[in-house]
Amino acid sequence: MKYNNINFNKKTILITGGAGFIGSNLAFYFQENYPHSKVIVLDCFRSGETFSNGNLKSFGHFKNLLGFKGIVISGDINDKKLLKELENNYKFDYIFHQAAISDTTVSEQDLMIKTNVNAYEDLLKIAIKHKANMIYASSAATYGDSDRFEVGYELPNNAYGFSKVMMDNITASYLKKDLDISIVGLKYFNVYGPKEFFKNKTASMVVQFAHQILKGLTPKLFEGSDKILRDFIYIDDIIQANIKACNPKKSGIYNVGTGKARSFEDIVNILQKELEIDNGKEYIPNPFVGSYQFFTQANIDSTKKNLGYEPRFEMEDAIKAYIPEIKRLFKEEVKWEN
Repeated sequence: MKYNNINFNKKTILITGGAGFIGSNLAFYFQENYPHSKVIVLDCFRSGETFSNGNLKSFGHFKNLLGFKGIVISGDINDKKLLKELENNYKFDYIFHQAAISDTTVSEQDLMIKTNVNAYEDLLKIAIKHKANMIYASSAATYGDSDRFEVGYELPNNAYGFSKVMMDNITASYLKKDLDISIVGLKYFNVYGPKEFFKNKTASMVVQFAHQILKGLTPKLFEGSDKILRDFIYIDDIIQANIKACNPKKSGIYNVGTGKARSFEDIVNILQKELEIDNGKEYIPNPFVGSYQFFTQANIDSTKKNLGYEPRFEMEDAIKAYIPEIKRLFKEEVKWEN
């Protein structure tokens, strides 16, 4: 499905983090809808390297790009030499900047700021030089403990959320200049859907709960999960927002969610209904109290107004659409895990 009237054929598009969840979905959107577009995927593909929390440093996985016909470059956005080569070897029309350290439990603040904040500004300078519209991933983690989910009311409670606020601040400062490009930051809320599986422990609870259920386990929920509400958004609506952000009525920073808060309890109920398996539920203490968002709900008024964005998927419809992929992953990836 095409989300706007831009013809991306013969356009050169850079997607950073293109072997990750959202980046790979974007890559295939262009391939399927605009086969004559030139798509360059840049990703720091996974190695065995981990952070101090034990999680992988990169979630980029070749399996997310199986069938992709564009250009793939393995590299780190912190590599100044690589960025200079990209600047000199290509002339980008659009840059979709999805690459980041997105694990909210990472404690290496120095690398978080370097990767998420400083490298973003380096890429933004390339966008300005190439006259390429910039669309980048911000996050609802910027709101943290805030009770108001609107730009300007950020209150991050971890280094990741802070880094995304700093990215948004850079954007705000550049938008004061007279630029030939548009810059749009998209504050993603809780995204789920195909190609998230290789995020491992940081994949959405939708796929994690589903695989617990398919293993015959009782899904484990935090105590009071019926009162832990989040704005869960399906990947197709995230792609819609990215594409519509290519020609905004106004540059800026926008929330991308559904505008509705749903509970983790809802997720398990819908999954057990769709999978036709009821393993009950188990409730466990929440170990993240103090660094945990208990409520998120995007205010998407300005997103609708300036991007023409309109969420299409209710949670029930989205999970139903996701079930075949969840079952495929279970059969081909999960079942054989130790």
